[in-house]
Amino acid sequence: MSVLPVRTVPDPVLRTPARPVPAGMDVRALVADMVETMHAVGGVGLAAPQVGVGLRVFVFDVQGVAGHVVNPVLETGEETVREPGEGCLSVPGLRYHPARAAEAVVRGLDVDGRPVEHRGTGLVARCLQHETDHLDGILYVDRLDGEERREARRRMRAGEVDRTARRVGAERAAAVGSVFAAPAAPPTPARAPRGETR
Repeated sequence: MSVLPVRTVPDPVLRTPARPVPAGMDVRALVADMVETMHAVGGVGLAAPQVGVGLRVFVFDVQGVAGHVVNPVLETGEETVREPGEGCLSVPGLRYHPARAAEAVVRGLDVDGRPVEHRGTGLVARCLQHETDHLDGILYVDRLDGEERREARRRMRAGEVDRTARRVGAERAAAVGSVFAAPAAPPTPARAPRGETR
C-alpha cells in the first residue's frame, strides 16, 4: 500500500467527471492505497479523482462507519440540513455549510464485484454525498449559496486556498514522506485589455 498525493484546486482532475470502472477491472490496490491515504491525511472520505484517478470509486471512514464503493449510485431523502460545517482535503482551509440531504444511501459494488449498500444520516449522509459529488466533478463549494458562496469565491480568487494547499502539502510531505510536493503554481492568466472580458 502507498500514500498517494492528494490533488487540490485548481487541478482539472477535480472538475472532470469520473469514468465508470469497467467490469472485471481490479481496483483492489487503488482502494487500499486510497484508504491508507485517507487515514494518513486525517480525512473521513476520499474519492479517486482526489488522487488523480478518474474512476468512479470512493472510500470513507466516518463515525465508525467505513467502506468503499465502486460505481456508486446515490439516493437522498427530501429533508435538508446545513450543519455541521463541511470541508474538503482538496479545498484546504475553507469550511462552510452547504445544504445536504439529511439521509443518503449509495449502492454499488465492492472490489470483488459484489453488490454493496451504505446508508446513513448526519455526518455519514453528508460524507456519502460529498464523495459522490467528487465523482461528478463537483466540489462542496459549488453547493454553497448566498454570502457563503460569495465569501468562498472571494477567498479562492485571493489565492488563500492555493497558499493553504502549499502549506498543507509541505506538512503532509513532512508527515508521510516526500510523495507530497507543494502544488505547482497555476499559470497566471493573461489580462484582458481594458473594457474586454474573458
